[in-house]
Amino acid sequence: MIAVNGSEPQNPLIPSNTNENGGGRIVDRLFAGLRYIDAKGNLHDEVAQAIDTTDEQHYRITLKPGWTFSDGSPVTAHSFVDAWNYGALVTNAQLQSYSYGPIVGYDDVQADPPRAQTMSGLKVIDDLHFTVDLIAPTIDFRARLAYAPYYPLPTAAFKDIKAFGQHPIGNGPYRFADGNAWQHDVQLTVVPNEHYKGGRPARNKGLTFVFYSNYDAAYSDLLADNLDVLDTVPDSAIAVFQKDLGDRAVEAPIAYSQWLSFQSNLPRFGSGEEGRLRRQAVSMAIDREQIGQKIFHGTRVPARDYTSRALPGFDPKLPGSEVLDYNPAGAVKLWDEANRIAPWGGQLQLAYNADGGHQAWIDAVANSIRNTLHIDAEGAPYPTFKVLRDQVVHRTIGKGFRSGWQGDYPTMLQFLEPNFLSDSSTNDAGYRNPQFDRLIAAAEAAPSEPDSWKLVGQAQTALLHDLPIIPLFDTTAAAGYSKRVRNVAIAWNGMADFENIELR
Repeated sequence: MIAVNGSEPQNPLIPSNTNENGGGRIVDRLFAGLRYIDAKGNLHDEVAQAIDTTDEQHYRITLKPGWTFSDGSPVTAHSFVDAWNYGALVTNAQLQSYSYGPIVGYDDVQADPPRAQTMSGLKVIDDLHFTVDLIAPTIDFRARLAYAPYYPLPTAAFKDIKAFGQHPIGNGPYRFADGNAWQHDVQLTVVPNEHYKGGRPARNKGLTFVFYSNYDAAYSDLLADNLDVLDTVPDSAIAVFQKDLGDRAVEAPIAYSQWLSFQSNLPRFGSGEEGRLRRQAVSMAIDREQIGQKIFHGTRVPARDYTSRALPGFDPKLPGSEVLDYNPAGAVKLWDEANRIAPWGGQLQLAYNADGGHQAWIDAVANSIRNTLHIDAEGAPYPTFKVLRDQVVHRTIGKGFRSGWQGDYPTMLQFLEPNFLSDSSTNDAGYRNPQFDRLIAAAEAAPSEPDSWKLVGQAQTALLHDLPIIPLFDTTAAAGYSKRVRNVAIAWNGMADFENIELR
């Protein structure tokens, strides 16, 4: 068994309700979609034998015959259509429900109360064929089909979805180990799924995701060969991990962005002109370059937009991106303008999860804000990512907080739509801008990728003006592995290429 780092999933392991790293890395091992993304970010068909369309709006999907779930039940067209309808229905309150937005009938199942129980744009022809009708041409729909909300579910899931989430039955390269596979807040173990028929078979005998309270403890276990793969070296070891690990140290640019977030209900920061001015002032008060060098030793570079320089179409010179520059004089001017609306008093707290190795850089960000704006700013630790996320999701956190986005499929739209579309269930900031929504819709309907990228740039210019969330860093992964394993690589999205890790 190979031990890899992880964190306690926020929710039961339902693909359409999993939108964080701890659960996502497990769900992606347990399930196989119509397509999958390899470690280099390339898309391949998986359960799909053919995905046919002439207009990027109307699709006929053919499944490969012979696929089954890990319990032996068949993977059919209904497995996909039923799962998507479950994920989209408003009464099921799935965090990833926004993902089905392009499908005809989505608005009906999202109405309150719903006008329908299923999306009219999905039709099963037979066990191996179904059709998908979209509201409009959607340029990245084929890429979406590799995303967790588009995974299939077996019939057993709908008999008791709560119990299923604690012991999911998937069709991916792994399945839950026998016995007590999920020891909450401790670890979770998966073993190869003998029924898997896809292109990413497990080359090991299983994975144990160990849930660490902090990355320093994980790094100590890595050095002692008690942990086999660590995909995030802690800040405290960035300067020495290459010396410590030698050729077992790994660095790779990844599609991961680090942000500082303020929800719209946060007094003084969340809404209105005062809030916008204060967010802009805070952004310009942060010396990203210095923090990236001193804390991260160059493995973080200043963000220039809301996506990632590792993605196709990235533009580092968008209009409005000057709000991401370190500009102490400009920051003070904006802060003073906000004070003319309502004088400042109090403390700016920045929440972070203590189990994620964030204290050093959050403290550095708070220090930069404090020294520039001459206000009381400090980090506010939460014990685990789950505790932090629960308060974020329920809009009760009441302070600024660290956030970020790790790519689920390799397009800029995938960074923007979940976090900023008005109707997205993962729009943690509560951002609403009809102009942004229209530009993203136009980018999806664009006739070519370059045309889409241009519209994405315009949408981001609107974001940079409103600055609902403050982009901080793009990431180069710093990772490592033990003497027990080989063939370790970090995938395009920052997670280990789990299936291909081997024992020596």
